[in-house]
Amino acid sequence: MTHWLTLSRAAHLVGVSRGVLQEKIRNGELHTSEGTVSTEELLRAFPQAELDASGAFERVTLIKERAFARRVQEHILPTQELLAQRLFSQTEELADVRRHLVRYHDLVVALQARLRARAGDAGDPALRALEEFLEKGLSDVLATENADVLTVMDDMLKVMSARVTVRPSGREFLVEGHETLLQAGLRAGLRFNYGCGNGSCGLCKARIVSGSVARVQTLEYPLSEAEKLQGYTLLCAHTAASSDLAIETLEASGPLEIPAQQIVAKVRAVTPLAGDTCLLHLQTPRTKRLRFLAGQTVTLGAAGAGDDVHASYAIASCPCDDRNLLFYIARNPNDAFAQRVFAGALKTGEAVTVWGPQGDFVLAQSDRPLVFAACDIGFAPVKSLIEHAMAVDAAESLSLYWLATRADGHFLANQCRAWSEALDQFDYSLHTDVDAAAGAKPLLQAMQADLFLGRCDFYVAGPEPFVEAAAGGLRTSGVPKRQIMTMIV
Repeated sequence: MTHWLTLSRAAHLVGVSRGVLQEKIRNGELHTSEGTVSTEELLRAFPQAELDASGAFERVTLIKERAFARRVQEHILPTQELLAQRLFSQTEELADVRRHLVRYHDLVVALQARLRARAGDAGDPALRALEEFLEKGLSDVLATENADVLTVMDDMLKVMSARVTVRPSGREFLVEGHETLLQAGLRAGLRFNYGCGNGSCGLCKARIVSGSVARVQTLEYPLSEAEKLQGYTLLCAHTAASSDLAIETLEASGPLEIPAQQIVAKVRAVTPLAGDTCLLHLQTPRTKRLRFLAGQTVTLGAAGAGDDVHASYAIASCPCDDRNLLFYIARNPNDAFAQRVFAGALKTGEAVTVWGPQGDFVLAQSDRPLVFAACDIGFAPVKSLIEHAMAVDAAESLSLYWLATRADGHFLANQCRAWSEALDQFDYSLHTDVDAAAGAKPLLQAMQADLFLGRCDFYVAGPEPFVEAAAGGLRTSGVPKRQIMTMIV
């Protein structure tokens, strides 16, 4: 019996991104039916010997664990109760399939007996041939077949990680361990509506269309009886109890649908990354997390002995970890907030007010290859976009071109190397030039040598001279304006 897989599950099984599968589909190397792929077709495109030897699945898993700093609880297996519920659900499904197969078998045997009797009475060779055809067909079906390794793996993964389909968007994500539906959705790059993350505000309300959920934390928000009857639940307080789950909820389509927020966060750490660059790590309260899109900025404010200081910075972290906000602060004599950071006046545990988010430097809904061009601290929003693109797992390739105008400007070169070693679809190149505008020219030349520019989406971030030079060069090269997103940092 043919076993069909969604693209998300197929990518999970063979250890590649959805973008790789989509590229094979576009090139006619992988055939699909109504958005699904058969295990036979998947094994043809990715031979079992290659799967055993490649280790791709392990490499991708490792980099995602490191890149997104996933919490310890997300590595834990599903609870015994969840495993029991999912196994029970699978048992019911298998029992239903078995009942249908038995009925089909009985029907074919009864038909065969009638044909045999009619052929004997009438002496009709055509009826005899039809009866023999049924006999042979039934024998072939009942013959022992080799186990389909991908089908076996898929059945195992259904117990360990549930598949969730979101309506009306049709997007899918996997729930691993005992993470909540909200955590899993954010990790996969979905733009769910939410607020507190702990079951008290009700903003993450969604309707269960099919499947079942289990509560994994207490919730204070009272659902009405009518909402309960309609199947509504809170994504932040529940996980998937069944192997397949369908929910109905709306996602933000862009920055305009993300509300303005004001949150008092605490300084978790201030870490020097280079002589003129520090990492500022803020942590929001558990009950009030920052909802933002990758690539956006916020305004930070801190009180001092004299006047309060404020400055706007791009968020360098992924929305999938909404409590831990990372910022790269560059030494700047005209930035009072940065001066306080480098003077050591911003201590661990000190309160910092966060206003935002702002900006529309966010990923477009597209499956084109993604190209990121950053200069100096412009790497901050680009890093957030790259991590989000990895989480969404849709682009067929990711390319980074990073220009530094000072000796220690590539302050996270090791992170780029780790991405490149772990993800086949990611590549990067580092460039240096004391002049940002002049340095944009060799970046463009490298892009032209490496890429077919017209079929890519470009994200350019850095100081104004760099952004103008790079974006202007791309337009001159024939890249449509709608495929060039810019941010001045």
